[in-house]
Amino acid sequence: MKIKNAQFIKSADVLKNCPALNMKEVALLGRSNVGKSSFINKICQRKALAKTSNTPGKTRLMNYFVINDEFAIVDLPGYGYAKVSKTEQEKWRRELESYILNRSELAFVIQFIDGRHDVQNNDLQMREWLDYHGIKTYTVLTKMDYLKQSQAKQTIAEAENILQDKIIPFSIKQPIDSRLWKIFDELT
Repeated sequence: MKIKNAQFIKSADVLKNCPALNMKEVALLGRSNVGKSSFINKICQRKALAKTSNTPGKTRLMNYFVINDEFAIVDLPGYGYAKVSKTEQEKWRRELESYILNRSELAFVIQFIDGRHDVQNNDLQMREWLDYHGIKTYTVLTKMDYLKQSQAKQTIAEAENILQDKIIPFSIKQPIDSRLWKIFDELT
């Protein structure tokens, strides 16, 4: 797959405010500050299509990006640590669940996990929840450029063992793994 054009369309706070695009969607899901926005910018070859931040919890809405006028990428608010109230985090959780369970256009979810750390409990809980609800999910291990090659192999093997799933490594400094493009081919 080659991304020829990408554009930000809209942010939505709740499911009923999501745009009616009449195309398949892939949701990006992960802990706060895991690198979802950097992922969008890298695959679209645009430095600032999605806003990035070093502060966890900056993505507070469901952000829609249309790719090649064929499908949408939806950047969801992160789960886990964020400098927001518990009430706000609970609201995000409810809206995230509502989107994932009720959005008919959703083709699959890509769960992002920070490769610099062990798989966190909330990553595992999220995967178990997705599996329980029968949501097709792929896993991307981000920030792999921070690891030495031997560490990266061990980290991937450990994550695959814990999640019982194949892992696709991702780094903003390395070429994009061909398996990622194959995932997106499912949408066209």
